[in-house]
This record gives sequence, C-alpha cells and structure tokens, in this order.
Amino acid sequence: MELTYTNKSDETGHPKTTWSALAPWLIAIAGLLSMYGPTFWDLFHGLWAGEQQGHGPIILGISMWLLWKKWDELNALPTQPNGLAGGIFLIFGLMLYLAGRSQNILLFEVGSIVVVIASMLLLLSGTAALKLAWFPLFFMAFMVPLPGLFVDALTQPMKTAVSYVAELILYHLGYPISRSGVILQIGQYQLLVADACAGLHTLFTLEALGLLYLNIIRYQSALRNILLACFIVPISFTANVIRVIVLTLITYHFGDEAGQGFLHGFAGMVLFLAALTLIIASDGLLRMLVPNKTTAQ
Repeated sequence: MELTYTNKSDETGHPKTTWSALAPWLIAIAGLLSMYGPTFWDLFHGLWAGEQQGHGPIILGISMWLLWKKWDELNALPTQPNGLAGGIFLIFGLMLYLAGRSQNILLFEVGSIVVVIASMLLLLSGTAALKLAWFPLFFMAFMVPLPGLFVDALTQPMKTAVSYVAELILYHLGYPISRSGVILQIGQYQLLVADACAGLHTLFTLEALGLLYLNIIRYQSALRNILLACFIVPISFTANVIRVIVLTLITYHFGDEAGQGFLHGFAGMVLFLAALTLIIASDGLLRMLVPNKTTAQ
C-alpha cells in the first residue's frame, strides 16, 4: 500500500508526517551531510578550533535548532515548489561551493550552505517555506568566515579604541597602567590586546547574540527592534572593554600565568555575560521609552 501525504493533525494538534512526505527532506539532508561533511570536519579541526572563530559551532548549532523549531510550521504549509527560483539558488550555491572548496575560499565554501538550504526549501515547499525560515538562514550567515584583509582593517582601530578606554578607566581607578598602541603595561606586566579580545569576530558574535534575543522576544514594534539592534554595536564595545579590564586585573593581582591560563577562558564568559546583561538593560530602557507588546510564543 502506497503512503501518501496528509496534512491531518494528531491528538496534540501537530500535523502528521508520512514517510512519503518526509522522504524528500531526508534525502536532501543526507545530500547536505555528504556534501558539507568534509567542510565541517576541516572547520572543527582548523579554523573553529581557535578562539577567534570559536563562535562558529555555536552559531551552527543554534541555527539548526531554530530550523528544527520551524518544522511543524513548515510541515503544515501546502506543498507549492518553486522550481525556477529553487533551481537558480541551487546552481548558484553549488557554484559557490565548488569555487570555495577547490580554491580554499572559506567565504564561498561555508557561505554556500545558506544558499543551498534556501534552494532546498524553495524546491521542496516553495516561497512560503523560505519566508518562514528566513531568520535561521540569516542567523547562519554569522558563522561564515570573513576575508582576512577586511577583518584586519576593521579590527585594528577597534582594538586601539578598546585599549584606550580600558587604560583610561583603570588609570582613574588608581592602577599603575600605561598604553602604547594596543599594548597595556600594568605594574611589571605587559599585555597585548589580541584580536579575540576586541576584534571584528567578537562584534559579529555579539551582534548574533542580540539578534537571537530579538527573535526570541519577538517585539512587534519595528522601531524598538531597530534601536535594540543598533545598540548591539556599543554594547559589544563596552563588553570588550569589560573583558580587557577583567583580564588586566587578573594578571595584575594573580600573575601572568593566571591571566593566560584558565581565567583567560573565564574572561570570555564574562564578555558574553556582560553583553547579555547590557542587552537586557537596554531592552528595559527601551521598554520605558517605546511601549510594545510581545507576540505569543
């Protein structure tokens, strides 16, 4: 007996999924895994193993979770494949992947997965599915490695600014500190503000954190969403300053080994906790200035 797709709901109110409806998705997922398996293997044993791009696996995991949360809604959509748009997206994504994989251009190789998944949604369910899953795909783009020249050009002035503010705050708190570029001298210790402490990658990671917060809260007010998204940039800067100050104080009070050892990783946690606290505080301020209702989850 042949199984056919039905859109009936079970006793919990969720749409039923038959094997005939699920099979195309399983085939597409298997194709994705076989195609991008070597890419992610290289990333986990290379770029993502370092501190600067350590947010990559987190972004990937959250993106997959966001897509999984959309499954019931995707399953409930009427199947209206968009072959033309889906085919164009698929060809473009495959070309990006081939160019990136063969020429070792991670921007193309990793970025192509967003385009390929978008093409799958168009080919299997249609434009409505792509609209429904736009945020997980957009969020996934934050794991795409940016060109080194672009990152270096923007990271250096950010590190200089963070170093300057950290020095200014600690100086006014009475600490014996001086600065030369991105090098802080406190007591007998000299610290170099690295890219991972105040770079563009950190800004992108915190921007992703802020957008995820917005997606979970789901404010109806466009003004409030835009303002909170814009606040992420100064929040990222402030969180980086806090991290550098924490690392500097750890080194000054407990020694260089403590600053470069386990507590250095703990300072990374301080960065995200500080950023999340500032995001919530900014949201609270906007709540008073821009009244808003949240959508039901």
